Amino acid sequence: MSNTVSDIHIGMMMQEGQSRMLQKISIQQLTLGMYVEHIETEHSRTRMAKPGYVRRPETIEKLRQSGVQHIWVDADQLLNLDEIHYKGPLVRGKYAATGADMDKARELIDASKQQLCRLLKDIYANKPIDMTPIEDLGLSIVDNIFERQHAVAWISGIRDKSAYLMEHSLNVAFLLVNFGKHLGFDHHTLQELAVGGIVHDIGKVLVADEVLNKPGKLTAEEFDHMKLHQVFSQPVLDSIPDLSQVARDVSLMHHEKLDGNGYPNGLQGEEIHTIGRMSGIVDIYDALTADRCYKRAMSPSEAFKIMMGLTPFHLDPTLLRAFIQCIGFYPIGSLVELVDGRIGLVWQENLDDITRPVVKTFYSVRSNHFREVEYIDLGRRHDLRIARATSEGTLDICVDAFR
Repeated sequence: MSNTVSDIHIGMMMQEGQSRMLQKISIQQLTLGMYVEHIETEHSRTRMAKPGYVRRPETIEKLRQSGVQHIWVDADQLLNLDEIHYKGPLVRGKYAATGADMDKARELIDASKQQLCRLLKDIYANKPIDMTPIEDLGLSIVDNIFERQHAVAWISGIRDKSAYLMEHSLNVAFLLVNFGKHLGFDHHTLQELAVGGIVHDIGKVLVADEVLNKPGKLTAEEFDHMKLHQVFSQPVLDSIPDLSQVARDVSLMHHEKLDGNGYPNGLQGEEIHTIGRMSGIVDIYDALTADRCYKRAMSPSEAFKIMMGLTPFHLDPTLLRAFIQCIGFYPIGSLVELVDGRIGLVWQENLDDITRPVVKTFYSVRSNHFREVEYIDLGRRHDLRIARATSEGTLDICVDAFR
């Protein structure tokens, strides 16, 4: 994964003789619910006699006192699903949107791209910025999230690799509004969040193209230049008339870390308030789930596992769990593989057990052929379960006809 989208660095290793991926994290990143395979001190690494979940805070403290510096955890069992519960006035039985909602969502995405493209061109040309169409766009995003949330999620998830900055900015706006709605924010604040998402990476317009679009890992010097996009953002934001503080904080805080090791201002703890913490979570999630020329997109569940490893020193663990509740561990429209080899799209949420949604199956990895469409309610089929999240790139198939 390139550090053009995130400054995450996590060591990984393949478990000998198995296909499972292990992640190396620091002892400070160890949280309840992680599945520990190895522990590592300054002098050696030792496989646990009885690998398993960390269930008590005392276990973590005992490891620290024993001089353990790093932990190797099973990436496929990193997240403790038992601790995730849906709360609040959610509608039971939400299906993937179709028909008119999909058409209106597609129109919104297309119009949003055109408006954002004009904004980026004006900034690059050092022209005065007209906030009215941006605010109108923010309002449209909020209204559509309330009216056709799943349709917007499906359409915005279909990405264009050649226009990543624009796609990323719009997706961060949609995700922030969805997250804020889940947390109960008022309508005006949601609109400010949408505007903040649209302009959050605005300084990247002034980053050198050969760095911004480099198809691979950046050098230390290139990464330092990339980080300047936060410095470049400041005067641009200052030039935008009547830009709200919420929108400014989304832009200027999304790379800050709770431990003070973020940028541009090295804020820490309570200096990063809720809006800044939310924007950091959303920015990383969208970067991890983006398909780029130099990396495949992670599934939402894979991304959440990585992000849980970034708490509590980078990301706020309480807000991250709320975000997972908001998005869903297997969001509607995501691609999954069942234990019997069938591939399908998550079609309906199961609020009683987020790991057992309704899945629309249409392909088999065992036969490598498309098959008759079948809707499977995993909440009722206890002989089946999701084996893993997957992607079109991994399978080398196109699933647009089944959305």
